[in-house]
Amino acid sequence: MTVLDRFRLDGKVAVVTGGTRGLGAGFVRALGEAGAAVVLGGRDEEAAAVRLTELTAAGIEAQFVRGDVTVPADVEALLAGALDAFGRVDVLVNNAGTCVHAPALEVTDEDWHGVIDTNLNAVWSCSRIIGGHLVRQGAGTIVNIGSMSGAIVNRPQWQPAYNASKAAVHHLTRSLAAEWAPYGVRVNALAPGYIRTAMSPVEEPRFRRMWVEDAPMQRVGEVEELGGAVVFLASDASSFVTGSVLTADGGYSVF
Repeated sequence: MTVLDRFRLDGKVAVVTGGTRGLGAGFVRALGEAGAAVVLGGRDEEAAAVRLTELTAAGIEAQFVRGDVTVPADVEALLAGALDAFGRVDVLVNNAGTCVHAPALEVTDEDWHGVIDTNLNAVWSCSRIIGGHLVRQGAGTIVNIGSMSGAIVNRPQWQPAYNASKAAVHHLTRSLAAEWAPYGVRVNALAPGYIRTAMSPVEEPRFRRMWVEDAPMQRVGEVEELGGAVVFLASDASSFVTGSVLTADGGYSVF
């Protein structure tokens, strides 16, 4: 097997939560291009239809399972849908996420719980349910999408719930990696920096000074630039890597 062969995911099935748009859509495309069949979890059927058309045109096997990852029964349905469609699951990418930009004293209880439920509790549910399947079969990989915000405090906007949720995701990643390594399951996290998506207002001039000019690479990232990192963590190319948080932020967090 050559080094490039180790990045291949032929015969594997990958489940990506929040897979119909933004980062998730990019991850789905990258995993599919590496040879995996992909299952998109999400709530937006219209966006899913667009993604499925694109993936089919690219020769990628894909299935959409509608559901809300904050609802454990929906996560059970996501696993069942993947197994019904492809007969197996090998990779879980916990990508679904949300953010509230507000100072701490302006964050409502509803805001706080909404962010924690989506960014952390859903990762826990998916890991227990879908990751549990991987443990029982004795093989698999989990890639949790964290953030550089799990290690820094963003500015000029404040986002305490998001930062706390991503820090927790990073440490949950390490905890599960330690526990599940004997069962053949690797668990790692990807921590992106500022990436151009509909959810991240990277084009707003008020953010340029601290989001772009403070970064060594002097730019934001593109969704496609994260695809290789997810494939690396999902594939045998990272077979001796577990419990790691791979930061992809254009160098932002080095300062």
